[in-house]
Order: sequence, then structure tokens, then C-alpha cells
Amino acid sequence: MASLILKPGREKSLLRRHPWVFSGAIGQLNGDPAPGATVDVRAADGAFLARAAYSPASQIRARVWTFDPDEAVDVEFFRRRLAAALARRATPGLAAASDAFRLVHAESDQIPGLVVDRYGDVLVLQVLTAGSEFWRETLADLLLELTGVRAIYERSDADVRELEGLQPRTGLLRGLVIDSRIVIQEYGLKFTVDIATGHKTGFYLDQRANRNRVGQLAAGRDVLNCFCYTGGFSIHAARGGAKSVVSVDTSADALVAGQENAALNGIQAEGLEWLEADVFTALRKFRDQNRSWDLIVLDPPKFAPTAAQAEKAARGYKDINRLAFKLLRPGGILTTFSCSGGIDAALFQKIVASAALDAGVEAQIVEYMAQGPDHPVSIHFPEGAYLKGLVCVRGGLVVAKR
Repeated sequence: MASLILKPGREKSLLRRHPWVFSGAIGQLNGDPAPGATVDVRAADGAFLARAAYSPASQIRARVWTFDPDEAVDVEFFRRRLAAALARRATPGLAAASDAFRLVHAESDQIPGLVVDRYGDVLVLQVLTAGSEFWRETLADLLLELTGVRAIYERSDADVRELEGLQPRTGLLRGLVIDSRIVIQEYGLKFTVDIATGHKTGFYLDQRANRNRVGQLAAGRDVLNCFCYTGGFSIHAARGGAKSVVSVDTSADALVAGQENAALNGIQAEGLEWLEADVFTALRKFRDQNRSWDLIVLDPPKFAPTAAQAEKAARGYKDINRLAFKLLRPGGILTTFSCSGGIDAALFQKIVASAALDAGVEAQIVEYMAQGPDHPVSIHFPEGAYLKGLVCVRGGLVVAKR
């Protein structure tokens, strides 16, 4: 088997069981492994550290499959890993909350580069790295065997594949020809998900519990939902008794889908406003019009995929949160999120605090939000905790700006 020999002193992260090996840590490559092939990773003195998938095109040169020198990476290995991932989704209440949830969460389920979401009896699979690409057919066969679903649809079209030297690929991978529009249920609400063209694998499953919580907070409130996509937060807020809901997104198609989701749930159009606009521009316009709300949701797309984009992303997050605080009535609630891997929870809280200061308002954090239990976080892989959310209440006292 080919092997990667690390430079002296570069084994510390692997000894802490972090699953990534960066190119700068590698001192020597022995052999000529194909992209995605399994290699042994060894310390400078030759000691075994891990068995990993090799990715010559990526700065993350290897992703660990196992730290056990006696464990072979073969079909049975992936059968065990997938079975364990499915068993973890037996979380009490998860199936009752929704028939759509994540089955495999990449590194956090010890299968780097593989994301699998379940929508009813259909799986949507994303193969994102050279290693998961190498085992793609095996993984598809095993998923079909272990879950008994009627189809597996592939959405390997994320930008990160380019970093692995991989081309995008989508389409039916296993099973019967299916309609790409699937109706799922979530806390008693219905949503139509387009697994062929929707964001990510079709829906933001990681926000499930947070959408429900916003619905609980919305009773009797005027609600503004920014970056609304197909109206998940909006529909929950309306069902929860919101007086009015304004939903803003740049995508006309997403707004149409949001209106269809409202109709699917028998929610009357009165009190719902769907606005096609750039959120940054819309928030400034609302400020100039002296409009205000009791509950504002900010769920923007990923501004900073990596730490290298963090500084620029921080300005964007600060801008929208500052404007939101200005539009929030005293006693109102701001529910604000970041899904950027390059912005950790501590930095995000500092950004929101700075936004409140610039807006001239006092605020308190009353809740922290995160991804659901079907998006677990390996204790050895903190990067898996990508979704950060704060529920802030604006105080009645406006503080003076310096």
C-alpha cells in the first residue's frame, strides 16, 4: 500500500484524531496512488498514524478513514460505517418530527466526503471528495441495501468538488425513475422539495428544529424573514400565529415555491408578502421607509466557506445584523444565523454584538441555536459545527453611539 510520510512534528493533529492531513504536513509520498485510493499515513519515524483517502488535487491531501492499523478499508468497512450512521439517526423524536433528515454527515459520521439526506423513500447523495468518489458505486449499493429506499438521486454538484479535481455530476443513481418534486412533512407542515434543482440536496434540513422554534416565537408578531428561500421559516411563523410575514429572497422561483408551500398547508395569502429583492438593499429601503418588525429572521447563505474569506464575510454579517437591529421594535426578537465554516461561534457572536453597538441598541442573547441531531459533530472534528444561531431580544433602551 502507498504511504504518506509526515514531516517531523506534524503528527499532532492525527494523534488528536482529527481526520485531515494538509499538503504542507507531508514530507514524502511512497508509491503512486490514484486519486481517492487508500494510503497509510505514517509519522516521520515510520509509526502508523492512520489509513486515509489520497487526494492529490486538494490542499487537504488525505482524509482519514480509520486510525486502526488492523482495519481494512473495504466493502465491509463501509457497511459498518453506514450501519452505524443509520443507527445514530434512531434519535427519539426525529422520525416523528419529519420524514426528511440527514443520514450521513461526512467526517462526523467517519465517512469523509459523503453526505446523504433522506426525503421519504428517496435518498439524495453528495459525493464531495476524491475518497468518496473512489468508493461511490460501493456506497450507493450499500445505501440501497441498508435503507430499502426506492431511489437514490445524486447531487454531486457542490463547488467543493472542484477543489478535489472533480467535475459536477447529478442524476438518478439507483432505483426507479422518480419525480424530482417530493412532498415532505415537518412538525405537521408540508413542504415541496425539488431534489434536482433545490439548494444543497433540496432543502435546509439542518434548520428543522430552528424553524419550529421560530414558529413558537411568532404568535401575534409581525415577522420579517430574510433569505427566505422556499419559505420554511415563513410557513412555520404563519402557522404559529404571526400577524403578518414578509419574506425576502433574490430568487423568483424560490418565492413561487414558498407561496405554493403556503397554499399546500392551507395558509391564507392575506398577511403574507413575498418580495423579490437583494436583502442588503431591501433592509436599507425598509430603514428609509421607517418600517419595523417584532421578529426578524436572518438566514443568509454561506458568506465564508473557509477562514480565508472570514474578514470579508464578517463585514457582510455585521451589515445585515446592524440593519436588522435598527428595524427591530423594542422588545422584538432577532433570530440570526451563520452557516459559514470560516466563522466560528465566538466570532459570530462578536460580529452580532458589534452590529448591535453600531445600531445603537441594547440586546440580550436568550437562546443559542445549532444544527439538529441528524447533523452530529464529531468531538474530534469541531469544523462539523458549522451552523451557528443566536436569538437576541432588543431592549427598550436605545444606547448612544460614540
